[in-house]
Amino acid sequence: MKKHLLTDFDSVSAKAWKQKIQVDLKGAEYNQTLVSKTLEGIHIKPFYHNDDGITTSEIPGTPSTWSITQGVFIDDVKIANNIALQAIEKGAEAILFGAKKTFDIPSVFKDYPYAKAGIYFDFTFLDIDFTKELSLYLTGHKAKFYLNVDPIGKLTKEGNWFKNQKEDFKALQGLSQTINTICVDTTNYQNAGANMVQQLAYALAHANEYLNDKPTDSITFKIAAGTHYFFEIAKIRALRILYASLAKEYNCSQTCHVIAQPSRRNKTLYDYNINMLRSTTEGMSSVLGGADAVCNMPYDVLYHKSNEFGERISRNQLLILKAESYFDVVSNPADGAYYIECVTQELASKALELFKQIEDGGGFIKQLQQSEIQKKIKESASKQQALFDNGSITLLGTNKHPNPLDLMKENLELFPFLKSNPRKTLIQPIIAKRLAEAIEQERLSHE
Repeated sequence: MKKHLLTDFDSVSAKAWKQKIQVDLKGAEYNQTLVSKTLEGIHIKPFYHNDDGITTSEIPGTPSTWSITQGVFIDDVKIANNIALQAIEKGAEAILFGAKKTFDIPSVFKDYPYAKAGIYFDFTFLDIDFTKELSLYLTGHKAKFYLNVDPIGKLTKEGNWFKNQKEDFKALQGLSQTINTICVDTTNYQNAGANMVQQLAYALAHANEYLNDKPTDSITFKIAAGTHYFFEIAKIRALRILYASLAKEYNCSQTCHVIAQPSRRNKTLYDYNINMLRSTTEGMSSVLGGADAVCNMPYDVLYHKSNEFGERISRNQLLILKAESYFDVVSNPADGAYYIECVTQELASKALELFKQIEDGGGFIKQLQQSEIQKKIKESASKQQALFDNGSITLLGTNKHPNPLDLMKENLELFPFLKSNPRKTLIQPIIAKRLAEAIEQERLSHE
């Protein structure tokens, strides 16, 4: 007769675990020694136990698999088409097309394998006639696509609308018959230094502005995943919970679509190969958190123009996760993990509280106009920068274990730092900035 091994052992309560830990601490204070507090105000305990009453979260819309996505910028349409087709041939399962102006649609999508690869867009312009034409063309080819129109995202990044608020929202209403139109791009909040509670609350408030204008069943969230591995898993899970709660109030679909990419905030110019490790763990947390698509970032993106080797490495990082590490076998693998469940619930709770404060203050757009959102992000970014400057936040090869023989001045094809672009804006834009910029500029000045 077979006997389960665990039946030979008595269960251990949370109280017993804590008592044992306190004995082993030999007088050291438990909370001061083993409990840490994050910038979000969440206390991380040394262990989590079902005695704490942790419940399994219902995560609406968690995908059964995820798409390996590669970014392609449309400048020359033939080159863009060639890059996209080669990327798909070599393993990409979706393409994220970026563009600054309209383009010849048939040329970009010549021979495109619509049944094999999905399509995302990231346009820095808004042209309703072109967007309708693009939607009709792709619908006619039975493509799976996401237009990702985000006027508020444009406002937060650049300080101005495409035209003005009335015209931009009118354009969205004009596209109401198209599918998968609206996007909430939260990447700039993360890259500018917002903590995770802020990222979630601003994402929800951002989405609420669109739902207030016209309820829709198709919102895509773009998120940036940072270094805090388990918290990033919890962040995506919390986002789905929060959006489901919001969408329910509008009688909309409670499922959202999530495309994730690595953060730029922690990427470095020196010892740049470490960026591959950073983006790998960020891809892992994105997948385990339940992203529908992951678009990786080349390790040399800060200083090199787009190149085949960098793109191949970034694509292969995701291919290894899916093909060799089996990160597509289980849906919602974090389900039931006490630590992640606890963090998910705390992030969601704190973000919902902040969201309510934003709505009480007149909503997201009004708070942007009053510079309240910008102020809060700057405060969070300053705290992160101070922790980096004193070594509490580590970026290997930059503020810890730097290689003095590593020289970069002659390798710069792109300007890797915050660019000053004085211009008239309606609001103060939210400016993304990397943690390592000051150190890197100092090192470059001495090469």
